[in-house]
Amino acid sequence: MKFFLDSAIVDEVKFALEYFDIDGVTTNPKHVQVSGKPFLKVVKEIASLVEGTEKTVSVEVNPHYTDFDKIVNEAQKLASMSPNFVIKLQCMETTLKAIPYLAKKGVRVNMTLVFSSVQALMAMRAGAYYVSPFIGWKESNGEEIVNYIEEITTMKYNYGFDTEVLVAALRNGRQITNAALAGADIITAGLAVYRDAVYHPYTRDGIEKFIGFWDQTDYE
Repeated sequence: MKFFLDSAIVDEVKFALEYFDIDGVTTNPKHVQVSGKPFLKVVKEIASLVEGTEKTVSVEVNPHYTDFDKIVNEAQKLASMSPNFVIKLQCMETTLKAIPYLAKKGVRVNMTLVFSSVQALMAMRAGAYYVSPFIGWKESNGEEIVNYIEEITTMKYNYGFDTEVLVAALRNGRQITNAALAGADIITAGLAVYRDAVYHPYTRDGIEKFIGFWDQTDYE
């Protein structure tokens, strides 16, 4: 399974690359706003961190755009800035039309804001490079998420779609495990989620006990 970082904060990306060897980055308008930097400046800085690798950076088209021509023109403009860029499009009729058009131009699409299995099926059928089912928002709303991801991965393998299933909006280590068990190709989460997932109180207790034994033992 690939681990992506969901962030547009350059220092977080650097940390995650060094400590978690993340396989890619996903950004969105909220993350860019939190970074405090202009959109193009921050995505170019992130691209420079993965330059020369196969790691991808998902970059979103202006969410105001619903017109086909505006969407595909902006997508091609962004894609031309870095070979690592995958272009995020929100799930709607216009973007389903845009996916095969952009694929012919060599532009990879991450279909985002997917909240149902049928949306994911449509995106995979259209030729999306990634499809991003969101789970944190659904679970917070009381919706079931494990079968949701299993349905999407089952459809992928039933029909041999090349699309990678990128589970988004994860909020804890249990959700990472659930996504892995459901057969997802990728998960994306914030840095705090990864750091919290490494921690376990029993591990901390064990370290403290071993330190005590170590200190009472001769080294040589």
